[in-house]
Amino acid sequence: MSERSALTRLTGNGNGACGEKDCPNVYRTATGSFVVQGDVSNASTTPSGEGLVEIPEAVLREAFRALGW
Repeated sequence: MSERSALTRLTGNGNGACGEKDCPNVYRTATGSFVVQGDVSNASTTPSGEGLVEIPEAVLREAFRALGW
């Protein structure tokens, strides 16, 4: 996993009610993939080493806007 400093934050400015690091967020890696931070979801069982996170739709929309999509 990438260090947080190596990720480009696409959502949130760190000034919201949830502070700098504890909000649901979408990040882009140097290789162009995405890292999603959110509440752990138990909606399905995942293979070992994988997990599901749940983030609000508004966070994805903000990430899409940041990417110009």
